[in-house]
Amino acid sequence: MNIKEIKSELINEKYYEIEHSSGLRIFVWPKEGYNTTYGIFGTPFGSIYNNFTVNGENVKVPDGIAHYLEHKLFESEDGDAFTLYASTGANANAYTSFEKTCYLFSCTKDFERCLEILLNFVRSPYFTAETVAKEQGIIGQEIKMYEDSPDWRVMFNMLGGMYRNHPVKIDIAGTVETIAEIDADKLYKCYNTYYNLHNMALSVVGKVTVDEVLSICDRILTPQEKVDVVTHFPEEPYEVVEKYVEQILPVAVPIFDLGFKASGKTPASEKQIAYTDILLFLLASSTSKMYRELMDKGLINSTFSYEQFEGPGFYSIFFGGESRDPESAAVVIKEYISRLRKEGIDPEDFENARRATYGDALSSLNSVDTSANLLEDFCFNRRSIFAYFDAIASATPQDIEKRLEEILDTENTTLSVIKGV
Repeated sequence: MNIKEIKSELINEKYYEIEHSSGLRIFVWPKEGYNTTYGIFGTPFGSIYNNFTVNGENVKVPDGIAHYLEHKLFESEDGDAFTLYASTGANANAYTSFEKTCYLFSCTKDFERCLEILLNFVRSPYFTAETVAKEQGIIGQEIKMYEDSPDWRVMFNMLGGMYRNHPVKIDIAGTVETIAEIDADKLYKCYNTYYNLHNMALSVVGKVTVDEVLSICDRILTPQEKVDVVTHFPEEPYEVVEKYVEQILPVAVPIFDLGFKASGKTPASEKQIAYTDILLFLLASSTSKMYRELMDKGLINSTFSYEQFEGPGFYSIFFGGESRDPESAAVVIKEYISRLRKEGIDPEDFENARRATYGDALSSLNSVDTSANLLEDFCFNRRSIFAYFDAIASATPQDIEKRLEEILDTENTTLSVIKGV
């Protein structure tokens, strides 16, 4: 077992990275003066992982199986994990995203018991034909609910307009038809492939010590043989599929998402993520010139937001919110970006954005759940949190202008709109 201290002189923070004898990567970030502890146990197995090769065998699984597996893992022959957590007073949950599945808890007492429950239930799958079939109706209702959600549909309509082949365009929960194909054997195949400890990470942040975490992990986790897995993604062209997608749903005010598709062939580095965060703050925060222009023209309201959206094989930037004239809002956004590319970034605007981005990132570390989720996310993407902070601190206007050229192509966009009945 190897324990390494990871320290940042810049922000005066440190955490510990542990290569456990079981194969699991463990991160422990003690926070002095905190009463809460947050633990998250995850695997880089999300909705986009539907085609993989494990130990030489090519496997294709139904869409939505990662989310289905998340639901089923809480169950055991003796009950479910939520019941166990209820006895501790802890809050517990789980989520499946495009690229990972995570199980988590937050507690102010009984930390050891909470971590025991987490490690035990995630490491103890129990799938039968009867229990798997029972879940189909529950998840089917969830899928139908999201089909009627304007906020959900506006995003996935946009992704469908942007991506021709990549499974990121497919709903995380799959469809009623695809989940009907899921059985216990397929769930065990995915579990035994991606829930191997060598593939997973545990992050614990807050009122905790390394010794406390290791005493539990040493007792519960046993060495596991590494699984050789390769995930396959189809070749994705640079160009979007459709420029405009529209759907009618019961909304009082139209909503839109404007997506800028960029190349996702190589994972983004800490610098690229940091530069993009600065750029997006400069472009679209509530203090930006573009935001004020959109507000002055009555094209957006306080729901306006932006996002850096990236993962294995995909990368894009979103702007969106409510608008009584989404098409005009999209025109203003693209025209503003074109002017910025032509005229360059004002040094004062850059410095304000850089400082604000740095301040926001630093304040986010005051949250134990944000810190733990960042550890998990940066681990799976082979990035360093502290390198991200260094990149913000050392960024220049030229760095941001280069990033602007790389990721915001105004000719490669999809506008998704949900209009009222």
